[in-house]
Amino acid sequence: MAGAVALGYSNIFVTSPSPENLNTLFEFVLKGLNTMGYEEHLNYQVLRSNDLQFSKCVVRIVVNRDRQQVIQYIAASESSCLGQAELVVIDEAAAIPLPLVRQLLGPYLVFLSSTVSGYEGTGRSLSLKLIDQLRSQTKDKTSETAITAKTLKTSELGRVLHEVTLEESIRYKSGDPVEAWLHQLLCLEASLPALPSALPPPNKCQLFYVNRDTLFGYHKASERFLGQVMGLLVSSHYRNTPDDLQTLSDAPAHHLFVLLPPQDIMKGDTLPPVLGVVQVALEGKISKSSVMSALTQGEKPAGDLIPWTVSNQFQNYDFPQLSGARIVRIATHPNLQGQGYGSQAMTLLHDYYSEASVHADYTDSPFPEEHVARVVQDSQVSLLEEKVGPSVQTLPLLQPLAERPAEALHYLGVSYGVTNQLLNFWKRSGFTTVYLSQVSNSTTGEHTMIMLRVLGEGKAAREQSWLADLWFDFRKRVVNLLASAFKSYDCKFALNLLTNNIYKKTPEALNRVELEHHVTQGDLERLQEFVHHQCEAPFITDLLPALARLYFLRRITDFKLKPVKAVILCGVGVQRKPLQTVAEELGLTHSIVMGQMHSLITDLTKQMNVQESRQEEQRGNPATYSQYAGKCAENSSQGAG
Repeated sequence: MAGAVALGYSNIFVTSPSPENLNTLFEFVLKGLNTMGYEEHLNYQVLRSNDLQFSKCVVRIVVNRDRQQVIQYIAASESSCLGQAELVVIDEAAAIPLPLVRQLLGPYLVFLSSTVSGYEGTGRSLSLKLIDQLRSQTKDKTSETAITAKTLKTSELGRVLHEVTLEESIRYKSGDPVEAWLHQLLCLEASLPALPSALPPPNKCQLFYVNRDTLFGYHKASERFLGQVMGLLVSSHYRNTPDDLQTLSDAPAHHLFVLLPPQDIMKGDTLPPVLGVVQVALEGKISKSSVMSALTQGEKPAGDLIPWTVSNQFQNYDFPQLSGARIVRIATHPNLQGQGYGSQAMTLLHDYYSEASVHADYTDSPFPEEHVARVVQDSQVSLLEEKVGPSVQTLPLLQPLAERPAEALHYLGVSYGVTNQLLNFWKRSGFTTVYLSQVSNSTTGEHTMIMLRVLGEGKAAREQSWLADLWFDFRKRVVNLLASAFKSYDCKFALNLLTNNIYKKTPEALNRVELEHHVTQGDLERLQEFVHHQCEAPFITDLLPALARLYFLRRITDFKLKPVKAVILCGVGVQRKPLQTVAEELGLTHSIVMGQMHSLITDLTKQMNVQESRQEEQRGNPATYSQYAGKCAENSSQGAG
């Protein structure tokens, strides 16, 4: 930054989670200025914060040697101040919410600095999401640059990403054994497993149960296997801390599964390469009295994330009594993602627990007796009498699922930061959405989603299950929230939230009385005029939310719009976006989207008329909405004449 001042940069901005994080940075900026012959008070002034919370941290340096140059601290949320920026420095970028980091990027030079590995935790969100995106953009523009470099100036070419990695320790002397010990203890340098030369197809791979006592037994083979497991977990999740390793090692309700290639392609007694990892936590089995007691006292006990969230969201105080397994993490090798290995792991896990689900009831505990943690009074145990040792006899590291009885559960569940890609994965795995947080994650900016899958049910039973009721309730809520809390979602993603291929309950057809609560006779007349090209789209825009609600809540029966029409109806009617915005999101012209909207309104109006005609005929009443609509159209044409 001091060098940038010497090179003539006038507007330099620096940001971090807090001004206190920049004390060392500004200290070296001042040293750099002094080294280049700048003198404080004569050539530059240092301004400190008046906020007692920041302990008089440096927030501004004004240089006045040749001309005025400013190094200014701004909060990460103040990206609107960067209109005249020439250089932006983002320190501890991994600790800043990812959406804010993206907003700080712009048509100026940007330095991002962050720790991505250390015992405080890793900044994987930066490399998993933002840096990968910048890498792909740079790669895509490499070929374009080769073609256009002869005709364009350097400033007009695409921006280039340069990466610099500091491997040397900043806390210990180089080669200090303490750091090496820490890295080994906390698996901070876990590497990805090497893949076999001949990869098996996903359906040939097998899922194994990992005995954690053996995994953390400090045997050479188990240590190498633990390194493979942690390498996959770290590479696939945006944040990892030593607490996660401790939870994996000794949390009573947690279990670990690995996806391995078939034994016939392995060489001798070598450890098999881990293709995928699944970490689950057993939840539920909470008595109704405990639920009501916590509710009365306004408490939200730790753990049991899905039971408490679903219970509070739907006021369903029976749901926590069910037993379930929450998928805490699922990770596949980065070179195998998108090839079906993760789906195979989920299929095998579902089949494993489904075999025991028929025995699940409200009296059986899903937790093995030896894994249940109990709290005892201090007076009952003396430190001099307490014996420390393994709780159970050492078992083989890997156990085939056929040799281990599964816990009796009612459902599988997952909670994750939703993206369109992940939503599609979990839907393909048979999961159904029941919850979407209206508050985004402070690190990734994503909304937390909970999805469930009932175990051991046939098709007929699924349609009548408790999960179907939760899904229909969730869909109704999302239809109302897509115009507010989730309006920023792309309209294709919004439509994805409203669709489900597992639970399809046909509701009672809409009758005239119910229809008039949504679309009156006067509204229908306006729709008919639009269908017959007698009015413009703004004349019926106010009716689109009502039509969209009727369609997406399946009150217009025996009818399905084509995908492009459904997306447009979702964007314009449910999310209430301007037609031009929907056209831009779909990559279509305004005229094409307008034509599709006219067609879908024609289809909806026609189907409502057909539906009403059927009901009136069943009641023996010839006066139908269809006849009224025809009369409206006739009157409109006469008036136009």
